Amino acid sequence: MREAPREGVPEAGPAGGHRLAARALTLGYDEANPVVDGLDLDVPDGEVTVIVGPNACGKSTTLRALGRLMRPRGGAVLLDGRELATLPTRRIAQVIGLLPQSPSAPESVTVADLVARGRQPHQRWWQQWSEADERAVREAMELTDVADLAARPVDALSGGQRQRVWIAMALAQETDLLLLDEPTTYLDIAHQIDVLDLIRRLERTVVTVLHDLNQAARYADHLVAMREGRIVARGRPEDVVTAETVREVFGLAARVVPDPVTGSPLVVPEAPVPGRGTPRSTGKATPAWLPPPP
Repeated sequence: MREAPREGVPEAGPAGGHRLAARALTLGYDEANPVVDGLDLDVPDGEVTVIVGPNACGKSTTLRALGRLMRPRGGAVLLDGRELATLPTRRIAQVIGLLPQSPSAPESVTVADLVARGRQPHQRWWQQWSEADERAVREAMELTDVADLAARPVDALSGGQRQRVWIAMALAQETDLLLLDEPTTYLDIAHQIDVLDLIRRLERTVVTVLHDLNQAARYADHLVAMREGRIVARGRPEDVVTAETVREVFGLAARVVPDPVTGSPLVVPEAPVPGRGTPRSTGKATPAWLPPPP
């Protein structure tokens, strides 16, 4: 049986998830210089969408607007066809979870207490805590490997540990839509892979910003490449990650080859030119799986 929609929240779409979109979205921090200009975006339901692009291209700004942390200067963000700006904040928090860059925790709050705050949108004055809340917090902490840190103050943790605690709080919120702004920040490579593997396993719609193009190509169902506040390319990673797009978006000359493990697109920068402030060639032979330049 399909669950009835919660008061003030649009009914979920046909696939059971809520639909998020942007129409003619214009964003900026001053009147003269828009960071994002006329952006149209449909977030695929039930898939992992990854936004990539160079620094200051509007990736994080777009994500903030999708989570209603930033008011559009033009256009609108739509949740199931309704403008996000017209919906109650509490109701949005029951549908959209957002982990921004560099969040800050109250002083001396413990890991368990911070993760538990992800349950606040689901509570009422007559029902402060429930078995469902307990289960959601426990599962989120286990999934992010922070259960052993439950009693420790968040401000006593390493950067990587804190990042996993914040991700646990976002997971405990149990929203249909999850927005993550650079969730692998501060994590070593092993924990980066753990987090990205976890995101792939989630049965919900995810939009995340990543800096690593190869990780984005490996983990995304849907890839959005931005430059100067506009979308340059969108679609499946194998359609988006091409040598031409990498050059246009990042200004980087590179070859794109199949990843030898997953088959996803793998970006290999072209050999640097010695004597121009770049590393010299090692003289090693090109790997057998890497095709010669055209």
